[in-house]
Amino acid sequence: MLHQDGSTHAWLEGQAPLDLVVTMDDATGTIYSALLVEEKGTASSFQGLLATFIAKGLPSSLYTDRGSHYFFTPEAGGKVDKTRLTQVGRALDRLGIEHIPAYSPEARGRSERMFATLQDRLVKELKLAGIAEVESANRFIAEVYLPAHNARFARPPEIADTAFVTVADPAGLAEILCVEEERVVGRDNTVAYAGLRLQLPPSPARAHYVKARVKVRAYPDATLAVFHGPRLLARYDRTGALTGERQEKAAA
Repeated sequence: MLHQDGSTHAWLEGQAPLDLVVTMDDATGTIYSALLVEEKGTASSFQGLLATFIAKGLPSSLYTDRGSHYFFTPEAGGKVDKTRLTQVGRALDRLGIEHIPAYSPEARGRSERMFATLQDRLVKELKLAGIAEVESANRFIAEVYLPAHNARFARPPEIADTAFVTVADPAGLAEILCVEEERVVGRDNTVAYAGLRLQLPPSPARAHYVKARVKVRAYPDATLAVFHGPRLLARYDRTGALTGERQEKAAA
């Protein structure tokens, strides 16, 4: 079982607090991903899960708090509604991963102890390395800090065999661990999304897609794609500009 959680702290000396989103092995304490972001949410959750799944494979379950990007909760402090999936819930359901909401204080206690260690050691290591920029910090965390942290603090598993399931197509994970929303193509053959107008390019399959229902996928790196059924129509950068990749490819 994986555990994902976040902590707000002044991770970079002299700068405003940031969120550190951690994805870890609940049994051994091994941290597979730790990512600094301005504000934790759906995108940062997907980033942590994507990095972990590519490196390790798929877990049987993911344990998280009941934050709104993880679960829909009809009443504050109440039970989650597992019939109304968030974007994270939809992706986990598609991958066959059980999503477990945290209710017990013991689980929160484990996270608090882990983050207390990180707030002490990681802040000092980033300062010692002279790092004051998020991108450089995330690279340092992945390449330098986490290997040393896990070597010191992670516990050996009780069973040697891995519980992760190998992913047959790691590249296809990005097409699942993303925000996916339905839209109707406008009369000008564009798709409205998040304040952008995504122009669909000419297609050899049909003259236009006006009034067609399509899916917009928003990836953790802020790039976008439009699909009609399994067919990729186009990809876009974060500004909504078409990228060089040709349309009409099959979806993963």
